[in-house]
Amino acid sequence: MSVSPGGVRRALPASVRAQEEDTVTDASNREAIADMANPLGMEGIEFIEYATARPQALGQLLETLGFRPIARHRSREVLLYRQGGINVIVNAHAVGPGQGQGEAAQGNPVIAAVALRVRDAAAAYGRALERGAWAVPIRVEVMELNIPAVHGPGGSRIYFVDRHREFSIYDVDFVPIPGVDPHPPALAGLHFFGIVQYIGNGRTEDWTDFYGELFGFGPLPADAAFGILPKGRILRSPCPEAAAFYLQLIEPEPGILEMEDTECFQRVAFGTADVLATVAELRTRGVSFVESGRIQSDDKGALTQTRLGGVSFELVHHTRGCTR
Repeated sequence: MSVSPGGVRRALPASVRAQEEDTVTDASNREAIADMANPLGMEGIEFIEYATARPQALGQLLETLGFRPIARHRSREVLLYRQGGINVIVNAHAVGPGQGQGEAAQGNPVIAAVALRVRDAAAAYGRALERGAWAVPIRVEVMELNIPAVHGPGGSRIYFVDRHREFSIYDVDFVPIPGVDPHPPALAGLHFFGIVQYIGNGRTEDWTDFYGELFGFGPLPADAAFGILPKGRILRSPCPEAAAFYLQLIEPEPGILEMEDTECFQRVAFGTADVLATVAELRTRGVSFVESGRIQSDDKGALTQTRLGGVSFELVHHTRGCTR
């Protein structure tokens, strides 16, 4: 079976079934993606991309969290922010009145893309399409890389990146900002922990199948929980332990009608070895946290207050630390 982003199942073509059953004849493709527990050869998150018509406001918010702008795109209104091994792209290109979709067109930042590190981008992309992913046509300009992508929730994209070691995608598409450290250290050892995704009513199984079939994510036991907002289902990526991350699928509260635009990447969670110490440090930098009712910062996690019409970040106790 294959699963589309809409959660609709359909049988794989006979040619694809034959390829999966005959691994000998498919050895050239399986060489780069040999571990079927990790079918796309995933190695972590390369970047999160926000689309917004208010790039300066979002940039200022990111800087309070410890990020620094380190490079500009060669031909687009796009900035790269970094701390430690966390890359965040702020994309204001072609976003304005009458352009873009949803909140981004109104100026409010939205998570527009997630880039996955993989061993072989072309092989991972081909494998995802075989399993039923929907390709995203990419328009590449002069001096730009062609980074393959498939559709994610809402209007988002999921990219596949294999240039993330000595030579990266940023060496081609971006120009360093003069005098800026290209590798600023992570504040309090922050690192990618996961992404929260809002989904429609009754859609948990659909999205579990989608991420399982296409990417190899697996659900954690029902009693597994991270942070202070444990609602929903948590999926673990098939990445090696040092680069593993999680997706949290959250349905609306009972009684709320399903709406077409409710499915989206909602927020990013950062891991830290000492949540309360990180909260204290971020507060000195002007970051406010939700401290109301059942949501209180504690040693398990914390949630920043919402800014810019819907941007918030989560802290989760996690001891991996920065992997870069």
